[in-house]
Amino acid sequence: MSSGFCADCFKGVRHEGEIEGILGKFEHIVGYKCYVATPKGDYPRDKVVLFMLDGFGLRLENNLLLMDDFARNGYRTIAPDILNDDPAISFDDPHFNINTWVAKHTPASWIPIVDDVVAALKDEGVTRFGTTGYCFGAGACMHLALNNESHVTVLSHPSLLKTPDDFEQYMAKSKAPLLINSCEVDSQLDQEAQAVVDKLLGDGKFAPGYQRTYWNGCVHGFAVRGDLSDPKVKAGKEGAFEATVKFFNKYL
Repeated sequence: MSSGFCADCFKGVRHEGEIEGILGKFEHIVGYKCYVATPKGDYPRDKVVLFMLDGFGLRLENNLLLMDDFARNGYRTIAPDILNDDPAISFDDPHFNINTWVAKHTPASWIPIVDDVVAALKDEGVTRFGTTGYCFGAGACMHLALNNESHVTVLSHPSLLKTPDDFEQYMAKSKAPLLINSCEVDSQLDQEAQAVVDKLLGDGKFAPGYQRTYWNGCVHGFAVRGDLSDPKVKAGKEGAFEATVKFFNKYL
């Protein structure tokens, strides 16, 4: 039985860097563990970027470092633990069973977390939500966009989406501008599927706004777990982040 994931969903390289205690810390929002990265100085209190985690969750420093970078760019950034403290344990763990893990992480496991955190943030006065989802986290972004709870969507090498079905739903139901950060080698959203999505949403067909970046020499996972010693991967990771920030600046 296929899990719906690819091997690259559970591979990657840990990135070096110090997690900024000033910017980010672990908090609980309505009982759910979250990593919250807050900009220094003034920032728009009515806006939040929701960082939807890949399969390695809050235990992977790469995710936290990226969130700190979003905070440096002026956005309070929050990652709810949509994995319920049950991430993929480690890179290339020979004992890790993808199918067993996936069975525990259906939408029914994370939708209540996402919905409750969004409701709590609304009670705090947040009125606009941007989402950025990596691999597994794409589903949570789509969930909020299709229910028009979010206002901007960014998907980087998304997993578990059906093309064209999910994007046809997006076209029909969502009002949130969509950016996809794609790459050369990605069985989850291969080049044929990328072209299908472009044909469906591109050239002004999706009125709220659509953009796709493409990174040659990169494989699935590049935007968060890529090997930065490879110049093409480094360019893709940094370029996808820059495109995401610019998209938020434009639409959020």
